[in-house]
Amino acid sequence: ILSRHHFILLGLRGQAKTRLLRALTTLLDEFIPVVPGSEIHDDPLAPLSAAGKARVAEAGDDLPIAWRHRDERYVEKLATPDVTIADMVGDIDPIKAARSGREIGDELTMHYGLLPRANRGIFAVNELPDLAGRIQVGLFNILQEGDVQIKGFPVRLRLDVALVFSANPEDYTARGKIITPLKDRIGSEIRTHYARSRPEAMAITAQEAWVARNGADPVAPAFVREIVEEIAFQARGDQRVDRRSGVSQRLPIAALESVVSNAERRAIANDEPSIVPRVSDVYAALPSITGKIELEYEGELKGAETVARDLIRAAVATVFDGRLANANVKPVIAWFEQGGTIDLTDTTSAAKLLAAVDEVDGLENVMGAIGAKPSDPPAVRAAFADFVLEGLSALKKIGRTDQGQFFATAPQQARARDRQSEARSLEELMEEEEQGRGKRKKYYN
Repeated sequence: ILSRHHFILLGLRGQAKTRLLRALTTLLDEFIPVVPGSEIHDDPLAPLSAAGKARVAEAGDDLPIAWRHRDERYVEKLATPDVTIADMVGDIDPIKAARSGREIGDELTMHYGLLPRANRGIFAVNELPDLAGRIQVGLFNILQEGDVQIKGFPVRLRLDVALVFSANPEDYTARGKIITPLKDRIGSEIRTHYARSRPEAMAITAQEAWVARNGADPVAPAFVREIVEEIAFQARGDQRVDRRSGVSQRLPIAALESVVSNAERRAIANDEPSIVPRVSDVYAALPSITGKIELEYEGELKGAETVARDLIRAAVATVFDGRLANANVKPVIAWFEQGGTIDLTDTTSAAKLLAAVDEVDGLENVMGAIGAKPSDPPAVRAAFADFVLEGLSALKKIGRTDQGQFFATAPQQARARDRQSEARSLEELMEEEEQGRGKRKKYYN
């Protein structure tokens, strides 16, 4: 910007390229003076257009001044194959020429396109590779010489405009390309990227996601937000997901909105006073995840929903393992190994969930270890209990069906039977030993 470069933001989808371009207006003066009625917003002290010059010459110091806000100085065009030079630069208006009795080549008969109308501002072109090559050629003059020509007539406008572009490198071969002479004229190429840490990504999602219901934000436990964000990180590193296409930041944004909506539905159905999302609500957000990941061949074979469930489990395991620290989960696992099962769904009320997990040995201690407090409302404690069960399931300590039933896995059941068998064998040996001692005592007596 300080170099006065025209530049391009190059990056995968969902990296806020358009948001960055639109934020450039914050660097402009809040208001600038313009000639009233000028199509290209002439500077009263240095007008460019013939109409602006005539107006200034006629009125002199009595010329009224209009003021243009910085938000009005940003012009954006989404590049599509049907865009024409007339759209971008301008064209001759024969009707205007006929009505005014002027020659066709007169500047006053010109109809200005988007680019001249962005004079003294910022002109942004989104998805530049989609712009036809012949239209890209039409940008050469403004990028290098700083002027435009309309329809072959010698009309030169030395526009004061900053050109900024966005592009996805994958689009170069998928839909089009940026022609080499145009790339050469763009001053700087800036590579964008996804958030590099989970806290950064969570801040972006919190900023963008619509989660406030009935005018108040839901009581969303931090671990739910972490899991939603971790899904995107897991997807970006999964071999079944097309990394070249990228995993948009829109995935966790949409997923969090769906998670909160499912919690809202549960609160309405059970007449609960507060909306508290749980980990089980993340599985209800599958439609917000499957449509935002492009799969490789292996992923296509397994199916988008299967891959999405695996990503959720991996995210839950990562977040739960990070919070588990030195908590003792063995009593909880042992309770399931002894035949205990719990049936839960994403619509189970907080009271029923807490009643169901009340008998699980050691669960209360694990909940405390990951941040639950005895003073927390029932809905929040239910979310923590659900997190423990989902976490143990994700770490493959216990089993889980797609319907939400938690149980001991088959190997765990087998090990439990072996331990019971060993315990019975030991009891039998001790009983035999006791009988033997009795016989020996009787013999000696």
